[in-house]
Amino acid sequence: MNHYSEEELKEAIRSIESTISKCEKVLPKLRQGTSQHTLLIRRIKAFQIALSLLKEKLEWK
Repeated sequence: MNHYSEEELKEAIRSIESTISKCEKVLPKLRQGTSQHTLLIRRIKAFQIALSLLKEKLEWK
């Protein structure tokens, strides 16, 4: 398993939070039911899961 420094994990969290925010701003501009809308919803969910796991990892230290 890869080992990352606390600073690397914090930077990853900042980056993912920024990406989620940008995706959420674009989401209302996409028409529901389109493939782009569905894909963006799935990406947001995946980023939220990754963010949750990173935050858990940091709390273990």
